[in-house]
Amino acid sequence: MNKKIFILFASVVCGGALFTSCNDLDADKYFVDRTTIENVFEEATRSEQWLAEAYSYLRGGNAEVSSKGDTGGGGGDWNPFNFDDDMYYGDRDRSPEFGGDLKDAVWASYNGFHEGLYDESVSQNSWTYCYRGIRQASIFIQNIYMNKELSQEEIEDYRGQARFLRAYYYWLLLRKYGPVPIMPDEGEDYTLSYAKLARERSTYEEVANYISDEMIKAAKELKALGGVKDPRDQDKVARPTVGAALATRAIVYIYAASPLANGQLQNGQHPAGVTDAVAKALKNFDGTPLLGMEYDESKWARAAAACRDVMELNTYELYHEPAVTTPTEVYAKTVPCYEDGDFSEKTWLEGGYSDIDPMLSYRNLFNGTVRAYENPEFIFGRINNVSYADPNLGIGALVSHSMPTTLRGWNTHGLTQKMVDAYYMKDGSDAPGARSEWGEGDGSERLVGWTTRNDIIRDNKYPELLIGARTGGQNVSLQYVQREPRFYASVAFSGSTWELYGDPSAGNRFKQIFYYRNDGNGYVNNFKYLRTGIGCKKFYHPYDYLATGGHDYSHVMVKDEMAIRYADILLMYAEALNELTRSYEIASWDGSTTYSISRDVNEMKRGIRDVRRRAGLPDYTAEEYGNPNLLRAKIKRERMIEFLGEAKRYFDLRRWMDAPVEESKTIYGLDVFQTKDAKSTDYTNRNKFMQVVPITNLSATFSDKMYFWPIKHSELKRNSKLVQNPGWTYND
Repeated sequence: MNKKIFILFASVVCGGALFTSCNDLDADKYFVDRTTIENVFEEATRSEQWLAEAYSYLRGGNAEVSSKGDTGGGGGDWNPFNFDDDMYYGDRDRSPEFGGDLKDAVWASYNGFHEGLYDESVSQNSWTYCYRGIRQASIFIQNIYMNKELSQEEIEDYRGQARFLRAYYYWLLLRKYGPVPIMPDEGEDYTLSYAKLARERSTYEEVANYISDEMIKAAKELKALGGVKDPRDQDKVARPTVGAALATRAIVYIYAASPLANGQLQNGQHPAGVTDAVAKALKNFDGTPLLGMEYDESKWARAAAACRDVMELNTYELYHEPAVTTPTEVYAKTVPCYEDGDFSEKTWLEGGYSDIDPMLSYRNLFNGTVRAYENPEFIFGRINNVSYADPNLGIGALVSHSMPTTLRGWNTHGLTQKMVDAYYMKDGSDAPGARSEWGEGDGSERLVGWTTRNDIIRDNKYPELLIGARTGGQNVSLQYVQREPRFYASVAFSGSTWELYGDPSAGNRFKQIFYYRNDGNGYVNNFKYLRTGIGCKKFYHPYDYLATGGHDYSHVMVKDEMAIRYADILLMYAEALNELTRSYEIASWDGSTTYSISRDVNEMKRGIRDVRRRAGLPDYTAEEYGNPNLLRAKIKRERMIEFLGEAKRYFDLRRWMDAPVEESKTIYGLDVFQTKDAKSTDYTNRNKFMQVVPITNLSATFSDKMYFWPIKHSELKRNSKLVQNPGWTYND
C-alpha cells in the first residue's frame, strides 16, 4: 500500500483528535473484509460511503449529547451559541430539588454559560470531530481520482464537496476557538514521536486565507451553482454548491476584517470598553501574534468583494410570500405596510413591498412551510434538523421548549426585553420607551393600556393581531401593537395566540396565552416559566403541536436549518462597504472581472434594501446612509433582528468586540411575579405585569477569556506547540 495513503487512513481510525498514538496499527485490518484503500476508492458505492462519513461530522446541535458534537451551524434546543443577550434558555438552571443535577446547576445553565463557568473539558466534541472530518475529507480528496465507476465530472464534483467540507470544518474551528493548526493536506506520518508531530497554531489571517483558497478550488470543482439557477436535486440539497463555497469564503473574510482579528479597531478606534489585551495575549510560544495587531482597512474591501462574488452569481434571492387578500383559517388578510412613498409604490419585482406579506414571508422561511430545495434564499445548512431519534437536538426541540406549558411544551426558552426593544414600529421608528431602562432611547415612555374587544372586532384598530380568519389579540399590552412584521413572526408576547391547527383535539387549538403568575404559563415554583415573561415563536408553525408533551416531536413540522442564507451575504456586503474610506480594485473569485470597491451608498443599498422591504420596513434615511457610525449601528441592529435564533448573535458580538458592553448590560424583562388580578382589578396599576424590571435570575457579565472557547487539556498535552486561549488553563 502507498505509504502516504496508509498514513492518512491510520490517522482517521485512531481515536485521537489532532494527533494519535497508534504506532502499532495496520490500517488494512480496520476494513471489515481487509479490502485495500485502493479498492475502496475504485468503487463508486464505497467512495460515496467515505464521503458520507465526512459529512456526518456536521451533525448535532447539542455539544454534550450529540454523538458528533456541536459542529453544525446552530439550532437545537439549547446549543448555547444560539443564545446570548437576545434569547435565553431556562430549563438547565434548575437545582437538584427540581430534578436537575450539579452539571445543570453550574456551567450548562444559561447563567453558567454567560458567566464563563464552563471549563476546558466542556463542549469539546467540535474540536475532535472537526479534525476527524478534515482527515476524512483529505483522504477522499487525495484518492477519489482512482475511481473507475464514476465519470470525470462526478469525480470533480465529489472532490469539490470534500474540499468544501474540509475548509468548512476549519471555519467552524476558527469561529469557536480562534486560530488553529492547519494540517498538511497529505496527512501526517503517525509513526513519528509526539515532539516531531507537534504543530503550532496558524495565525487568524493564515487560516482565513487557507479557507478562502480551498473554497475557490471547491467552487471550480463543484458542478452545481446553487440557488434558483442551478439547484441541487431535492435529495442532494444539503450538499455544497458553488454559491455555498463562495458564501463561506465571504463570511470568513468578514470575520477576518472585524475588530477582533483586525487590530481591535473599529473605524480607527477601539470599540467602547475594549483594549487590545486579547490580541497581545494570544500568541504562539515563539511570540508570533495570532490575531492582527495593526488595523488593515483593505480586509473590509476584500470581504466586500467576496460577498459581491456571491451576489454576482445572480442565483439567490430573498424568499417572499404574496399578499393575502382573502383570509383563511391559517392566514389573516395581509396588513398593509407603511406608506413610505418608495417601497409602498412598487411590487416585489419592481423593488417594493406592495404585493407581498412581510410577516408570512419571514415566518414561513423558518417554520417548515418552505423546504430547502425550493427556497431561493437557502445557501447551505443541515437538512431535516428535527430529530425524532434524539430529543435533545434539532429546531423541533427549540420549538417544543418555546411552547407554553398548557400546550404540552417546556415553556423555558424566551426573549429578553432588549430583543423586544430592537424591533421597530411598522413605520421604522423606535417603539416608545425602547431601551429607556439602560439610559438609551429617545426619552419617550413605554405605552400603557390594553387592547379591547371593540378595538379588534368593531374598529379593526390592530389588524396585526388577527390570526387567520378569526379574531384575536384582546387584552394585549399596547406595547405590542403596530410593530414591524418580524415582531409578530418571532415574539410570543403575553396575549399572543398559538394556533395548533394540527391538534386533533379541537379544545387545544387557538389558545391565547398569557404569562401572569400562577395563570398556567406564568411563574410557578418550578423551572417551567419564562424568566422575562416574553416567549419565542420563531420556527413555530401554526400546525405544530405536541401530542404527549416533553420530547414528542412527531407532530412538529420538519424545519431545515439554514447555516447560511442570502440575507446574511447582503447585510455583510453593506457592513463591509460601510467601513471603507477609499476605493480598492479587487479581482473576482475566478478572475473574470475586477470590482471597484468603495463606500458607495448605492452599493450599500443593494445589501440593505431587499432585507428591509422583505421585512415590510422603509429604507434607512439619507442621513443614516451618510454617517458610517449611524449606519454601523443600524446594520448591527438589523442583524440582531433578522437572525434571531440562528446562532449568529453570539459570534457577531465577539467579532465586533461589542460583547464586553452588550453582554454586561442588565437583562430586563417583565414583572413575572404579578398576577392577572393586578391588571384587571386595579386600574391605576393595571400595567404591573408589563412594568419592565431587571431580571435578577439572568446574569449579565463578560470577561476577555470568553472571546474564544478553551482548548481541552488532552490536546495541549498531546501537542507541545499548541498554546491555550487567553484566560484558560493548561493542566487539570
